[in-house]
Amino acid sequence: MAKEGVEKAEETEQMIEKEAGKEPAEGGGGGGSHRLGDAQEMRAVVLAGFGGLNKLRVTRKAMPEPQDGELKIRVKACGLNFIDLMVRQGNIDNPPKTPLVPGFECSGIVEALGDSVKGFEIGDRVMAFVNYNAWAEVVCTPVEFVYKIPEDMSFSEAAAFPMNFVTAYMMLFEVANLREGMSVLIHSAGGGVGQAVAQLCSTVPSVTVFGTASTFKHEAIKDSVTHLLDRNADYVQDVKRISAEGVDIVLDCLCGDNTGKGLSLLKPLGTYILYGSSNMVTGETKSFFSFAKSWWQVEKVNPIKLYEENKVIAGFSLLNLLFKQGRAGLIRGVVDKLIALYNQKKIKPVVDSLWALEEVKEAMQRIHDRGNIGKLILDVEKTPTPLMANDSTETSEAGEEEEDHEGDSENKERMPFIQ
Repeated sequence: MAKEGVEKAEETEQMIEKEAGKEPAEGGGGGGSHRLGDAQEMRAVVLAGFGGLNKLRVTRKAMPEPQDGELKIRVKACGLNFIDLMVRQGNIDNPPKTPLVPGFECSGIVEALGDSVKGFEIGDRVMAFVNYNAWAEVVCTPVEFVYKIPEDMSFSEAAAFPMNFVTAYMMLFEVANLREGMSVLIHSAGGGVGQAVAQLCSTVPSVTVFGTASTFKHEAIKDSVTHLLDRNADYVQDVKRISAEGVDIVLDCLCGDNTGKGLSLLKPLGTYILYGSSNMVTGETKSFFSFAKSWWQVEKVNPIKLYEENKVIAGFSLLNLLFKQGRAGLIRGVVDKLIALYNQKKIKPVVDSLWALEEVKEAMQRIHDRGNIGKLILDVEKTPTPLMANDSTETSEAGEEEEDHEGDSENKERMPFIQ
């Protein structure tokens, strides 16, 4: 049950709209909440079933209210991650039931407090982890997953901050124990995590960073890493030409044959960390062939060989650490350290582009094509481009998916991304 009454909630909503440069909404506007009888509704991205982009729709849902220990957040921006693409395809272990609202991180303004919530006030600017349901105008999430953001941090930066920087920090400092003079290999150096890793490495003296990325990204990210390598070339030989012994840390979000390559590059006492498996994603829908190929290419780890070569192999999943393994306290301490680094101007989220909720399909296609440099953000208040909005907006009050004609979803030509 929320502590604040209807009058307080409406006052807060007016404050939020004023901050966005809008007049308080009356009746049914484009963004913001709508009333249907006594129930309030909100816009949200809904995944009707696992599969291609045609499974996503923007529709209206009942607005959630905070339970005991939860905060209600009026969302300003949401982060879009590669794991969201894998969720859409059903390409994860134990996927949840559909329909569902995707998304694991957001930023916004606290609109209401559930019972027993302390340390926050209505009107606070925050960022938060959410166990699904982030891609909506309003979310409710437990207080242990919510963090206040600095005054000079924008909402889009805040939505780009939690997943990428916490993942990067945990792998570098908690798992691999990065220290002065060490070397790091990071795949997908142009992505959100890759850029976060590069920035955090720069906070430690004399750290050498090898980064792999598609050649078309090299000019944009050349200053963020020490040695930039073509992801489609023989990067193992490229690394060894520069550092014959290899590297101290390998951060791998690809999996497949890159696992064996990464282990081969480790120096004695080096650490290989797997934190993703994007090589399993090739087409728009889940592919058993891609899954089998990636699994087959993974080098089978021999513990005796690890012992003889003094190498460490590890895995890292931030979402499991938060939502399944109860390490919210540890993560809060990491977020505090990261915010301190942000305030010292040592790190700053790299935002690739902003998209309206109705443009979620095009945003996901950009991630699928590995076209982004930094983070893609869903801006809840952004006005969609009409051609993009038509394909993603659900007009049915029932919220049911309108199926494409057979074969259309796989064969139709997608419009190019226009920056």
